[in-house]
This record gives sequence, structure tokens and C-alpha cells, in this order.
Amino acid sequence: MTDQPDSADPMEVDPPRVSTGSAGLDDILGGGLDANRLYLCEGRPGAGKTTLAIQFLLEGVRQGERVLYITLSETERELRLVAKRHSWSLDAVTVFELVPPEASLDPNRELTVFHPAEIELSETTQLVFDQVQALEPARIVFDSLSELRLLAQNSLRYRRQILALKHFFTGRDCTVLMLDDMSSQADDLQLHSIAHGVVTLEQVAVDYGGERRRLRVLKMRGMPFRGGYHDFTIRRGGLEIYPRLIAAEHRGPVATGVVSGGQPALDAMLGGGLERGTSVLLLGPAGVGKSSLTLIYALAAASRGEHAVIYAFDESRATVLARATALALPLEAAMRDGLVRVQQIDPAELSPGEFIHLVRTAVEQDHARVIIIDSLNGYLSAMPDERFLILQMHELLSYLNQSGVLTMLVLAQHGLTGPTQTPIDLSYLSDSVLMLRYFEFEGTVRRALSVAKKRSGAHEHSIREFRLGRGGVAIGPPLRDFSGILTGTPLYSGTSAPLLDDESSPR
Repeated sequence: MTDQPDSADPMEVDPPRVSTGSAGLDDILGGGLDANRLYLCEGRPGAGKTTLAIQFLLEGVRQGERVLYITLSETERELRLVAKRHSWSLDAVTVFELVPPEASLDPNRELTVFHPAEIELSETTQLVFDQVQALEPARIVFDSLSELRLLAQNSLRYRRQILALKHFFTGRDCTVLMLDDMSSQADDLQLHSIAHGVVTLEQVAVDYGGERRRLRVLKMRGMPFRGGYHDFTIRRGGLEIYPRLIAAEHRGPVATGVVSGGQPALDAMLGGGLERGTSVLLLGPAGVGKSSLTLIYALAAASRGEHAVIYAFDESRATVLARATALALPLEAAMRDGLVRVQQIDPAELSPGEFIHLVRTAVEQDHARVIIIDSLNGYLSAMPDERFLILQMHELLSYLNQSGVLTMLVLAQHGLTGPTQTPIDLSYLSDSVLMLRYFEFEGTVRRALSVAKKRSGAHEHSIREFRLGRGGVAIGPPLRDFSGILTGTPLYSGTSAPLLDDESSPR
């Protein structure tokens, strides 16, 4: 008789998770919540706790579960109005009010209504117990603990009541989400120690633009989760949470191949072209041609049947199209074919986490192979703290590189002539750096292009004149009689022979 392998120990099998109703939060938690546990969701009024709680219950309804919303702070009518504005129906959700709608302030009426300020704490908890025993729900939301804290009057009694609720719910095979508006003077660490997990929602006001909301998982007992802050927005349909990007979670096969810009002279300067899975930074003063150069690469990708996305922080979509039309670039046709997408970004209204979510969606769902961020100056406006911008750009570029995407970053330098400065230095994060400069010759303003850096291979070290024209870019021969281009004050002392004439066409 052969030995049969022992069956797996039930204690070693990870039980199935309970979805929170939010794909983003489930991703942060590694799949969802542990079932039959008590969790705390805390945040100031307006942070989004009630919306998240309703999403949690409606997910239970979709799973065919009985769900219960116990409210001490809002009426059922108020909850239904919130749900209606999110296009939700609460018909399958049992709402138990401890502040019933028939309650009034009539002094002649006997005080028999279930108002938390007028009955004993023990009576309130007993009403909750009775309702749970009668319904036997799989999911419960308790909104909110602030009223319970007022009834308890002291921290010891409050803790005892929370423990009593926890022990009661533990024996009922239900997952409980308790809401707290953080009305206590200090962080309520008693709640944190009792709860199986703690999620904090924050609403942050910025100096200009819309408010920013972010979420943080403070604790999940025995569960790995993605720490740190995660941006989210409240939209019709609930909370849309954007998990913080960790590039190390997206490692895959190393991308190979060279990306052509469709211009032989430009490819020659870059040693044959730009490699897939790399990033290139275009540096130069305003109006020198950085954005137009990125359009050429986007259309070259479209000519190969690849998808390119341009995120325009500084210009409107109409302006981008007008520039392409002036250069006779077939951008509009590529957009109609779905190969190039121009998305206008308002940095005052978009959080950095939401922007990264847009980029990830373009790469993972739309299979974008070229990503253009125009410009980092506008992106910096969305995240004024330079330290965090560099960290976030490092993660984003690492993710895009591992995904085999060619990323083009436009960074405008301050000043048109003379020494120029950048608001932030990202050159060390970029695999290639193209420098674009103005220079003067015989009273005319001209443009110069040079490759300052290319990690992945050899490149040309010379400086060439370039001119944007109909259909692309014209690049002249190397200019030997140049000095001062790296200091921002280019000086050309040569003759006009190697310079482009007015008849030069893109080649």
C-alpha cells in the first residue's frame, strides 16, 4: 500500500477574501478583507466614508448576501439620497435607524424614541444585537462610533462597549465595517488596537484647484498590503482608488528593439534610434521645437501600427492639432484611426496618483508603446514638492521601461536666451537626453540639436542645426565652429555653408 499524502492543514490554507466593492482598495489589500472580522474606516466628515461603506454593502448584495446598515448619525432618507446620486439602489440593503424618522422635538411626546443621546448605552447596543440576530447579515456597516463615544462618556466604558460589539459580531459569521469621523481630540488608538484592520481617508485642501483625497491602510492584522498614501476621487459610482505604483511588482521580459523617429538624419544622431523600454528627456527653452519633435515620434509609431499617447499638460488638444496641421503632420488621421491619442491634462484638478492610473490604463489596456508627457513643468504643478515628484517619476519610468514603452519627457527651461535653468533635474533618471537650443547667425534666430546622453549605445556628439518644416524635421550637417551651447549662450563663428537654407526640406 502506497502512502497517501496528508491533506492540507485547514489552518495553513488562506481563506477566500471579501471584496470591499472597490477594485483599487482590493488591489491595495492584496485581494480584499479577511471574512468575519471587524474593521475600522476613519476620516473627517466629507472624506468619503459613507460612500465606501455603501459600496462595501452593495458588493455583498451582488454576492447574494444579506447586508445591514446600522446608522446612528444619518437617516435612511439621507442614505437613499446619497445612493441615488451614485445611481445605486438600496432596496436590498436593510437600513436600521437608531434615529427613526418619526422622532420629533415635541415636548409633550414621551421620550421613547431611540435617540442615542436619550437612552442608555447598553440599550443602544442591545437594539443592535437584536437587529443582527433577527437578520443574520453577512456584512454590517456601523455608522458611526462618534455617537457611541458620546454615550460612553469615558474611555474605559467606551472600550468595553466596543469589545462587547466585537465579541458579539465575531460569533455571528459577519464582516463588520465601523465608521468613525475622528471627532475625538486625539487619535483613538483604542479603536486601532481592537479592530482587525484600519483604513484612513483624508481630504486635503491645496492652495489652488480642487481638493485632493487620499487613502492609507494603517493596519491589517496578518495580511500583507501596499502601504503609503493612495490617491482617490469620489465620482458618480463611488470611490475610484488609485493604488500607489510600485515598479518592482511589474517586472517582465526585457524589451528589445530600436524605435525609429522616421527621420534618417535624426536616427543617425541617436546611433540608429531610441531603444524600447527607455526614456528620453527633451531639454530646451520654450518654442524651440520640443513638442513638435515628440509628434514626429508619435506618428512614426502610428505608421508602424503602434499606439501612442500624448499627455498635454501645457496646451489644449486643439493647439496640438493646429501645430501638427501647420507642419503638415497627419496627426488628425492617426487619431481617427485610434493609433494616436492626445489627452489634455489639467494639473489643478488631477492628482498625481490619478495621472499614473491613466498611464497604466493606456499601457495595460490600450497597449500603448510610446508615451509622451508634455511637459514636466505642468506635471510639477500637480505635485509642488520636488522630492516626491522625483520619487514618483522614478517609479513611473521604471514601470514604463519594464513594460517596453518608449517614454518621451518634455522639460522647458527658463529663459529663451542666455543661461537657462530647469525647475527640476530629471536628466539622471532619463536614458537619453536631447538638447535643443536657439542660436543667432547674421541677425536670424536658428535652432541647434545635440544628443547630450544616451545610455544604451553610441550616439553622435556633434551639434547640428535643425528646422521644423512641412512633414517633419530637416537636419543639417555637423557644425564645427560652435561654442557655448552647453552654457546656454551658443556662439557660431563659422560660415553659412553648412547651415540650412530656406529651401531645405525635412529629410
